[in-house]
Amino acid sequence: MSQAAKAQILLTLHNNGKLLILPNVWNPIGARMLESKSFPAVATASAAIAESLGYSDGEQLKLDSMLDMIARIVRSVNVPVTADLEAGYSDSISGLQENISRLLDTGAVGINFEDSWDDSAHLRPIPEQVERIQAVRAVAEKRGIPLVINARADSFFAEGFSSLEDRIEDVITRANAYLKAGADCTYPIGASDKETLKVLRQRINAPINVLASAKTASLKELQEIGINRVSFGPYIFRSLLAKESAMYDEFNNLGSYDIVTNGIFTGSDVQKYLITGKE
Repeated sequence: MSQAAKAQILLTLHNNGKLLILPNVWNPIGARMLESKSFPAVATASAAIAESLGYSDGEQLKLDSMLDMIARIVRSVNVPVTADLEAGYSDSISGLQENISRLLDTGAVGINFEDSWDDSAHLRPIPEQVERIQAVRAVAEKRGIPLVINARADSFFAEGFSSLEDRIEDVITRANAYLKAGADCTYPIGASDKETLKVLRQRINAPINVLASAKTASLKELQEIGINRVSFGPYIFRSLLAKESAMYDEFNNLGSYDIVTNGIFTGSDVQKYLITGKE
């Protein structure tokens, strides 16, 4: 299947009336597991990839390393892959466009694209982010790939707002501007409760992505509200990392092997997610 065809499939998955569930991955085996369980698309998490390689999120991992892992994930599955490239690894338009071209070279057909810096504390001015989204779209169109742009609006995390209502108004303004600029989906990260999500659903006439967390409305409730897409960011990776930490604590205390052996996959269980042969 061509890259353009995969991009079109991913876009269709945002508009078919069914919640698109994207448990973000950070390696090929996780992507293959999702595909084997009939998930129709795969999403990466920049934080999970960076943290799994020993670095903080926020474009601290080299772009080459991020793109290498994205390419490995894309090659590992047949379903569409959407990649988290944070803010594009460049403040300049020319640099951003070069990086988007390199992302497309990996075979990815979607992108998460942030509108903030300083760990989401400060937001780019709307006209600046609009120009950046237009630049991303221009590269994709030149390549003939309908790249699915998931435009993040970080108003719920940023400084400078005095009330929840102000944050909601800002995220709606940003979302609609980004959609007009060429985005396909908006990602008001941090919006989680049902009442806020209902307001966003009423006032944003396009697909909406929600980040799943302990405070987020349930998957069934998201479906009922009309949310189009839900992702998990680095939370799956961090949940598994917590279990790894607990194992090491158990060993330090001369404890039981049960924490490792209970529910463990066999070699055969793992093998079905692996490529046969050498790299």
